[in-house]
Amino acid sequence: MEVLIYLVPIALMLGLTGLAAFMWSIKNGQYDDVQGAAVRVLSDDDLRK
Repeated sequence: MEVLIYLVPIALMLGLTGLAAFMWSIKNGQYDDVQGAAVRVLSDDDLRK
């Protein structure tokens, strides 16, 4: 039971770190154009010689 003294704060810090990373990615526009990448895969723009 004494290990909970260490595990609970570690779990909270990992959760808050993940939340901060998610909020940072939203702020920087990572999820703005979700359809663009799907359409870009289908285009055949590369010119191979």
